[in-house]
Parts: sequence; structure tokens; C-alpha cells
Amino acid sequence: MKRKMTAAIALVAVLATAHPALAGDGAAVAAGALGGLAVGAIIGSSAAQPRYYAPPPMVVYEEPEPLYNEPPTACYWTSGEPVWDAYRGAWVRPRVQVCD
Repeated sequence: MKRKMTAAIALVAVLATAHPALAGDGAAVAAGALGGLAVGAIIGSSAAQPRYYAPPPMVVYEEPEPLYNEPPTACYWTSGEPVWDAYRGAWVRPRVQVCD
């Protein structure tokens, strides 16, 4: 589509500026040559564009494997060693969690 549009615009530009060159009209010849070079550069640059597209980047995520699988432990609560509680002014046995 882009190539067809560029060719159509170039054709219209060439036909709109085309007129017979006279022997004594050097400025018109120079303008025609300059216009031809400009149109040729536009068409050439549009034709020289790369026609390939890079593939989209592949995003791959893999779940890392665990380094060490620890077996589940059995835990329970029990009474710990007696400690002096200065606030209460008595010996107390705090609850502690024990895991095997």
C-alpha cells in the first residue's frame, strides 16, 4: 500500500511539472532536472526500506526447582523451664513450641 501511494504521488508530481523545455529557458531545464532528482530520491528511499521484521522476543519463565526439600516437621506446645517473673513476683512456666 505504501509503495503504491508513493508511486502515485511521484507520478502526479512528474505530470504536473512536465512541460516542454525551450532552447533559451535554462532555468526550467535546471528545475526539471532538480525535480527529477528529488522524485527519484523519494522513490528510491521508499523502495530501499528493509522488508523484514524481527520476531517478537520470547518470554519464557520456568519455575526454579527447589534446592532442598525439607520434610515436614511435627511441632507441639509444652511447658518450658520455670523462670522468675518479677512483675508477678512468682515463678512461671512459659509455653514453648517444640519441633522434631
